[in-house]
Amino acid sequence: MSKAKVTAMKKSIILIPAFLLATVIAFAQDRTPRVNERQAVQQTRIAQGKQSGELTTGETRALRSQQRHIRRTERRAKADGTVTPGERRKLTREQNRANRNIRRAKHNGIDNN
Repeated sequence: MSKAKVTAMKKSIILIPAFLLATVIAFAQDRTPRVNERQAVQQTRIAQGKQSGELTTGETRALRSQQRHIRRTERRAKADGTVTPGERRKLTREQNRANRNIRRAKHNGIDNN
């Protein structure tokens, strides 16, 4: 076997496990895909409400602040590598509250236009 082939095999032997390890780590870190999906939907609803005039600047600021709080809670839950059922319930409860607040703010009759 030529020296170039041996070198190429050594590189692939090193790179394949490194790639697999990076993939596993990325997959393992996302233990809350449902939370992430709900966050994205809520962020979209807030942006749409601001753009359509259903939300005032103050309402938008408060709702975005609430979303930041949820993201901080999620980061803390993931910090030790395990999201416990209690932490998951807390995140769900916070997102339910945020969902109600978004709906109320968008339908409270205050027009920003």
